Amino acid sequence: MTDRPLQGKWALILGASSGFGAATGRALAAAGMNIAGVHLDLRGTLPAAKAVIAEIEALGVQTYFVNTNAADAEKRAKVLDGLAGLLGPDGAIHVVMHSLAFGTLKPFIADNPEDAIDQAQMEMTSNVMAHSLVYWTQDLVRRNLLTRGSRIFSMTSEGSTRVVPNYGAVSAAKAALESHTRQLAMELGPRGILVNAIQAGVTDTPALRKIPGSDKMIDLTMQRNPIGRMTTPEDVAATIAALSQPNIQFISGSVIFVDGAEAVVAYPKT
Repeated sequence: MTDRPLQGKWALILGASSGFGAATGRALAAAGMNIAGVHLDLRGTLPAAKAVIAEIEALGVQTYFVNTNAADAEKRAKVLDGLAGLLGPDGAIHVVMHSLAFGTLKPFIADNPEDAIDQAQMEMTSNVMAHSLVYWTQDLVRRNLLTRGSRIFSMTSEGSTRVVPNYGAVSAAKAALESHTRQLAMELGPRGILVNAIQAGVTDTPALRKIPGSDKMIDLTMQRNPIGRMTTPEDVAATIAALSQPNIQFISGSVIFVDGAEAVVAYPKT
């Protein structure tokens, strides 16, 4: 047996250029995995995205990165057609990570109705952050790109069960994402495919910084977390790398907490 059992296998990361996706791409590449990544970066963030890709390529693995909207059906099809052509008729994806973080941060109710979230924004948030997990999985299965032993990871948050100001649409999307994860675990179980959600603690990522009041969230987390620090993208990446090992065969349908026991603490120490 090899001491690098992931060597040469492929991972597909949705949201691959920053935060959890970038860290996981680096960790899996360090374990010998080839990395396919989908990201959406415009002029302002493209240099950082290119730097992440260069770091992964420097680890000597094959890569396939596409800068496109992962929530668009036609673009999803093009990405998967290209990936299927690269892998060949016998190729498969061993790890799929869904880490798409794009949604509307507005209240449901506002003094000025124009400041409240609207139907299109609600639907977009759920489509990108929740429903797209199902659509990507469906298309991967249809192309026979998932096989026995493949595993899928979605990224949820404490907001799936807690109330955060202006986070209502994302909170609903995360709750739906967890439900989709459970359903996929049940439906894909007979195929030997594992599906789990990763719930990270509060993590200083670009997505967090978009939330109004994120500085207060960070301060509270530092008081509340029993280990005394925030979760890092690397904590999540290490967990996914460990759960991607082929000897992990019976963990599925779970929400796995990577937060240093943060979520179980009701009040910080005074």
